[in-house]
Amino acid sequence: MDGFQSKTPVKAGLEYPFDSVPETGDTMELLPGLHWVRMPLPFSLKWINLWLIDDGEPGWTIVDTGMPLEDTKGAWRQIFEDKLDGRPVWRIIVTHMHPDHVGNAGWLSRKFPGARLWMSRLEYISCRMLVADTGRDAPQEGIDFYRAAGWQDHHIEEYKRKFGGFGRGVSRMPDAYHRLEEGARIRLGGHDWTVLMGKGHSPEHACLYSESLNVMISGDQLLPRISSNVSVHPTEPDANPLEGWIASCRKLRGALAEDALVLPAHNEPFRGAHTRLDHLINGHETALTRLKKRLQEAPKRAVDVFAVLFGRKIGDDLISMATGEAIAHLNCLIARGQATVTRDADGVDWYRTL
Repeated sequence: MDGFQSKTPVKAGLEYPFDSVPETGDTMELLPGLHWVRMPLPFSLKWINLWLIDDGEPGWTIVDTGMPLEDTKGAWRQIFEDKLDGRPVWRIIVTHMHPDHVGNAGWLSRKFPGARLWMSRLEYISCRMLVADTGRDAPQEGIDFYRAAGWQDHHIEEYKRKFGGFGRGVSRMPDAYHRLEEGARIRLGGHDWTVLMGKGHSPEHACLYSESLNVMISGDQLLPRISSNVSVHPTEPDANPLEGWIASCRKLRGALAEDALVLPAHNEPFRGAHTRLDHLINGHETALTRLKKRLQEAPKRAVDVFAVLFGRKIGDDLISMATGEAIAHLNCLIARGQATVTRDADGVDWYRTL
């Protein structure tokens, strides 16, 4: 989920070309036919950026949708009344399956019958799978996963209480979708855009890049001021999403010009893609080096390495995301042959360097 802000300092060299932001229920045209929409969030991240694109005769494309909050739906209704010139929304593109991005996709598709959801396969399926957990009891595999990370009993009880909550942040999903694939070219606002897939923050995150405009809609794959959460989850405890995240950053660096205008899901549009991507890569590599040194001192549990990774105390409200990101770094060291893990008789995992 979005909202966990790793304490990676922002490197100088980014340019923010816009002096203002759109008001809730209004839009700001950044380029002809490409409008910036800003909706509120109930997290530490207070806003999400969404994009409304004029496709001419078919109507309008929305890229990312916000959460199904009454304030957000009301703001969308205001935009539909004031900004669409009587033409419908005909396409809904979702970068990835987190509720602040996909939450209103079903609501929008029913409000505009015939509006097709466009999404990558892994994101669509993962979203449907998590929504299906609504009402289920927490699985034993999840309890074992967090106990292995070093969680205390009250943390386990809170996990059990909250399990299945994902579906409450997502309106009923459409039962059909159009698949976005790596390298696919789609027409948006009279220009060709290429789908660039990213990994790490979510399974198959779709970014949209227009070479002719030198613009990328980056979702959460490239943010200017925070480092997106990269986590291991109980469903795939041995995953190595951090290596995928670093590889995705390198891929985007090769695809984008330094002066490309990046339209992120959070914070403001910016230029300086190479600078920011280098900073993200180097920040994680530095964290891995620090983590390796800490494991040389003595075996550690996942909960023991928060300080070395995040530089601050992690409260109970963030322990799940912090644990996921800590295990992502630990699993990356294991995959690189630099660490190992053993489980003790109490079911707790201890990590050490090789």
